[in-house]
Amino acid sequence: MWRTEWEQYIRIINDKVIPSLGCTEPISTAYATALAVELLNRTPEQLTVLVSGNLMKNGMGVGVPGTGMVGLPIAAAVGAIGGDPDAGLEVLKDITSEHVSKAKQMVEAGHVSVAIKDVPNVLYTEVQVSAGDDSARVIIKDHHTQVVLKELNGKPVFEASSDTVATEEAAAPVQLTVADIYEFATQAPFDRIRFILESARLNKSISAEGLEGDYGLKVGKTLKKNITRGYLSEDLAVLAMMRSSAASDARMDGVMLPAMSNSGSGNQGIAATMPVVAVAERLNASEETLARALILSHLTAIHIKSHLDTLSALCGATTAGTGASAAITWLLGGDQEQIQCAIFNMVGDITGIFCDGAKTSCSLKVSTAANAAVKAALLAMDNIRVTRHEGIIEEDVEKTIANLGMLGNQGMKETDRMILKIMTAK
Repeated sequence: MWRTEWEQYIRIINDKVIPSLGCTEPISTAYATALAVELLNRTPEQLTVLVSGNLMKNGMGVGVPGTGMVGLPIAAAVGAIGGDPDAGLEVLKDITSEHVSKAKQMVEAGHVSVAIKDVPNVLYTEVQVSAGDDSARVIIKDHHTQVVLKELNGKPVFEASSDTVATEEAAAPVQLTVADIYEFATQAPFDRIRFILESARLNKSISAEGLEGDYGLKVGKTLKKNITRGYLSEDLAVLAMMRSSAASDARMDGVMLPAMSNSGSGNQGIAATMPVVAVAERLNASEETLARALILSHLTAIHIKSHLDTLSALCGATTAGTGASAAITWLLGGDQEQIQCAIFNMVGDITGIFCDGAKTSCSLKVSTAANAAVKAALLAMDNIRVTRHEGIIEEDVEKTIANLGMLGNQGMKETDRMILKIMTAK
């Protein structure tokens, strides 16, 4: 059986679940500088970077792959020196120690400036590179790789029309429902959805690296150590937390391994993947079962995230973790109604965890989301759910998701501004 709308679901997943090397906000900036230098066609002498407040928030304290440094200045510089303009969110995949050395010299010499620009877009990067009398400018907005302007010496080389941007926006998966996703994940032919297993392969690799190396806060590694000590057991919740947080530890500390992202975020991709992988492996699930669970998780995460701005004050690990909880419920034998119960429980539990920028401590929030995902699923399996009489929960799951979107986009705007004010004043 194949439904015509399922082609669109596959397109949505292929668009939203993609490999990303490094945190996507500084990587978006590195991508913009790589494109600008390609236009300039010579080594730049000066880089000027203007970003939205939200992008600044997510670029200030996170590790940039291969550099051993944090922040947008080094991301912009290494993107300019060694970035691959054809690689999208893997723009830094081929950088060398020589590239990093030159980029660091550029930053230390004061040839890279980064500032906030007052723009209505939550995701915005504007880069100008110059050498001698030549200059090039690139603008990315709304999505991490959505280029809307390329300019050489003040003359547009490429300019996205409003119709083009509108068409891309219209492709957002607003038409999805949890019921649609459940049907697709459980009934689509395995051969057509097998590709999602790549998310497990990539994120398992970065998780394994996080468990072996000393990255970030070492949340995953510490959980593993305390299993050995006998303080923790290898139950579903601890395994989900350990495998997920280890991947986030490594990623946020700048490991040179790609993560499979979800909705423009590597941590969201990890949060939608690794709790599901942990539970599936504990249950000895088949490859097909894992693939169906991952489709359910990733597409549910995309559906929920489509109600929120690309960057917001609401932690994206919580929405991705909600997708994971739906998938874990299914892996445990839950039906469509119990999957909805898990979503109600997740929204009733960890909604309101705010995003105070991308950084190594994101692994703590990823572990919290993973733990909550298992807990919500176990409650759902006993048909226990947060009811419509409590908080922002409705009787209908789609209305509940819409409420979550309103809370994140409208209710937490002042929270977002205050977080950035605190961060930039330190």
